[in-house]
Amino acid sequence: MAYNYENLSLEKGMYRESGKTFTQVLEKLDPSEKYRNTPLEGLDAYQRQLKRFDIRVKGANSDNVEKFFATTQSSVLFPEYVARSVRTGMEEGNILPSITATVTKFEGMDYRAVYSDATDDDKSLKHVAEGASIPETEIKVSDNLVRLRKRGRLLVASYEAIRFQKLDMFSVMLRQIGGQIMKMHLDDAIDVITNGDGNDNAAEVYSIGTEIDGTAGTLTYGALLEFWSKFDTFNLNTLLVAPDVMLSMLSLTEFQNPLTGLNFQGTGELTNPLGAKLIKSSAVPEGTVIGLDRNYALEMIQASDVMVEYDRLIDRQLERAAITSISGFAKLFKDAAKIMQV
Repeated sequence: MAYNYENLSLEKGMYRESGKTFTQVLEKLDPSEKYRNTPLEGLDAYQRQLKRFDIRVKGANSDNVEKFFATTQSSVLFPEYVARSVRTGMEEGNILPSITATVTKFEGMDYRAVYSDATDDDKSLKHVAEGASIPETEIKVSDNLVRLRKRGRLLVASYEAIRFQKLDMFSVMLRQIGGQIMKMHLDDAIDVITNGDGNDNAAEVYSIGTEIDGTAGTLTYGALLEFWSKFDTFNLNTLLVAPDVMLSMLSLTEFQNPLTGLNFQGTGELTNPLGAKLIKSSAVPEGTVIGLDRNYALEMIQASDVMVEYDRLIDRQLERAAITSISGFAKLFKDAAKIMQV
């Protein structure tokens, strides 16, 4: 049986089709639906091209990098391999899905978010008498633009230096680049939670020893409970904490429940008596606890997925190629995120 994927003509212009990724262009020319109930079911259009040119990218028997450059057409597949490896690194240990309410795809560098600055009185559902007007909740457009940031790393390597490198090993280097890019995006997210997105919506800060009872520099369970009580309209369901605060928190008697230990050993996730998901991150400033309602606190705006300089990767066989991702963050509801300083 002849398959369509074996006869596709590949050229680097496929990376330039507006609004589509390289894989989406391939899927349009060679739909995966046609391969149902065949040995190739489960492979996407890009993976079928790897099979076509017999390029193995994983495992102990993976091919060398030079296998991509065996023919002019197979070399077109290399930038997508780089992008996929970087994307895998970005997804490993990515905590952004745990702190963002929604992801918005956007073409451009300046984004204007919408928000609702409703008071407690505005949020209440009041009795409406017959013929009376219904109370309003106004949704507004932000006064200032949310600026997106381009984050990336420069891949520097000559073809001669890596041509005999196994693809499985080379992907480890690319995944590390992806992890660094995602860490930069996390830094941006925490900055927006803390300082706002330029629309006068910085998170409210409570310090132990002043706004919260206790001694400055000492974390107690009572302080955590008081911080939890600051959330009224929204629910405290996520705690994003600095490493030093995590150590102090896990030392508290209330966090030493045997069930908590068993859950951590079995799943790798920490639970706490407040019922919130506990996340440790070095991106959080020392001595800081960020509490948020992840369903309402933050919007992630993506202007582009992982982008690579395909011309350099194809024509010049690497040399120097930029790997970038453009994202930004906007606050949805100001009171859905608060900060406690230990």
